[in-house]
Amino acid sequence: MLIQLRRSIVAAIFFALLCGIAYPLAETGLGQAFMSHQTSGSIGPNGSVLIGQPWKGTKWFHGRPNLDAPTASGPTNLGPRSKVLEAHVARRIAAWRSVGVNPTSELVTSSGSGLDPDVNPASAYAQVPMVAKARHLPAAVVHHLVTTMVRGPQLGFLGAPYVDVTQLNEALATLR
Repeated sequence: MLIQLRRSIVAAIFFALLCGIAYPLAETGLGQAFMSHQTSGSIGPNGSVLIGQPWKGTKWFHGRPNLDAPTASGPTNLGPRSKVLEAHVARRIAAWRSVGVNPTSELVTSSGSGLDPDVNPASAYAQVPMVAKARHLPAAVVHHLVTTMVRGPQLGFLGAPYVDVTQLNEALATLR
């Protein structure tokens, strides 16, 4: 009986060390070695590039609208015939038009998570006149900046081209 108890305790300690310490350390080490930016949270000077950041004013490019509850993530569950969704979209369209932007559908509807950091290139290009005017820059310069920030599909075939709004605004801040 003692032999079986001793074997069980040794096996439990072995697997606790293997699964609780060795494996997590190996995974962390591999992640840091091969993808350190992602495993460290992709934190930049303005927050993570993996989560949409709020930008205030017309001097900045804006991503998809976040959810109305800033601490929540996930869809709103408002269907296409929802009057509440219709009111939200109408309010967002009016806000964009008031600053001279003809918004794309992406700029007036939130993503499935409500935290999407990227927009499609058309949504970024739609904001060029607003940003150029607010920053007193030639529209061609701002347009070129957006063009340089367009990223292709991941691995060349997964998804669609996109622009990371946080990285775009960080590059915009360096323009003189």
